[in-house]
Amino acid sequence: MTAPIITPKRPLTWLVTGCSSGFGLSLARIIQANGHNLVATSREPSKTPDLVSEIEGKGGKWLKLDVNDLNCDRVIEELEAQGQSIDVLVSNAGFCIYNVAENLTEKEVRDLMETLYFGPSRLIRAAVKHQRQRKFGVIVNISSGAALEANPSMGAYAAGKGALDCMAKALAKEVEAFNIRVLTVLLGTFNTGMGNATILGQNPLPEDYKGSMAEKIMEVMSTGKFAPNGNKDKAMKAVFEVVVGEGVGKNHEAERVLPLGRDLAARIQTVQNSLSHAIQVFGNICNNVYLENN
Repeated sequence: MTAPIITPKRPLTWLVTGCSSGFGLSLARIIQANGHNLVATSREPSKTPDLVSEIEGKGGKWLKLDVNDLNCDRVIEELEAQGQSIDVLVSNAGFCIYNVAENLTEKEVRDLMETLYFGPSRLIRAAVKHQRQRKFGVIVNISSGAALEANPSMGAYAAGKGALDCMAKALAKEVEAFNIRVLTVLLGTFNTGMGNATILGQNPLPEDYKGSMAEKIMEVMSTGKFAPNGNKDKAMKAVFEVVVGEGVGKNHEAERVLPLGRDLAARIQTVQNSLSHAIQVFGNICNNVYLENN
């Protein structure tokens, strides 16, 4: 059992990426409604002037930030230099390109990894250095059930989410001694408008995949038939409470994973069953490939 993080009894300063819509905007509003300090970010704030005015009108700050920028970590350094300490970093910005794994272009794969892994990793490395010196901080990564059990056509997206999740596991063990918490939020399907922003890979699906589950998922996502079953505002309220140790998060300050969504619970069970099956089938050989004593 890991030791719980000691959270200061004061308003925290949050930096959230991807605030122009969906989870990011929902969480941003909850943060401000509860009296905390907010630095909201998005790639193109000029496209959402009403949202920028809303956040800044309530005392927050909205910054232009593209996590794909190789120097995106400078935003952390600049804020810290100005005396605005980042207590909570939430990596939320993301997107998905749908296609079967063999059919994705090199650029599509690299773009996804840049947004889902390399960009957040840069921000995290910058934030943790300052949090370690202050002996407090929370790193929150908004992840997905795809990182546990990827559906057909979502291989590259799953790889990016999975990469950050694995890094977070190591980071959590490294920084807990400095009163820094790393929380991975595993999400199912939610009403974030993801279906309206679907991107299909540029290469047409090979004939062999016609009628496959991959094609069916791509068709559902690209035609607006996607039907999520989760409420994004309920989910982000839970994220907020788990971070600050209130409500559903009270007395759970040591937890490193927050699963959210009925469909996500079912996917977790599928993964557990799969691993149990593997041990049932191969447990004997798994335990008998050891070095013999001389």
